[in-house]
Amino acid sequence: MMKTYMANNQTVERKWFVVDAKGKRLGRLSTEVATLIRGKHKPTFTPHVDCGDYVIVINAKEIELTGNKWDQKKYYRHSLYPGGLKETTAKVMNANHPERLIEFAVKGMLPKGRLGRQMYKKLFVYAGEEHPHTAQKPQVFELKG
Repeated sequence: MMKTYMANNQTVERKWFVVDAKGKRLGRLSTEVATLIRGKHKPTFTPHVDCGDYVIVINAKEIELTGNKWDQKKYYRHSLYPGGLKETTAKVMNANHPERLIEFAVKGMLPKGRLGRQMYKKLFVYAGEEHPHTAQKPQVFELKG
């Protein structure tokens, strides 16, 4: 009789991947990055274990959005004071904090709760080409499509 394999924190092998966001669509890039971070691309995927890899996204400033999303897509935050709801368009967000577009999109695709917060820490997004993770020898990950 075969036993079902269950990964745990001691048996998980993690790799480092670099994803270039230049000219890529935000949603398409985010789904693949979320899949890598979650570990769903591995045959040893276990839903209740963080078995994903580390992902470095470079060139976040050159991400693409289709249609009128640059002007119509809004990001909300609240100051925790009455009437303190602030909204920002994607265009303004990309000008000031281009990393956040990808971070928010990927975070929304991860599980909610303690496990999702742990997985989210494996995402590193940079606006330009440079990243400080060369010591980890990350592999270049080619996106589908």
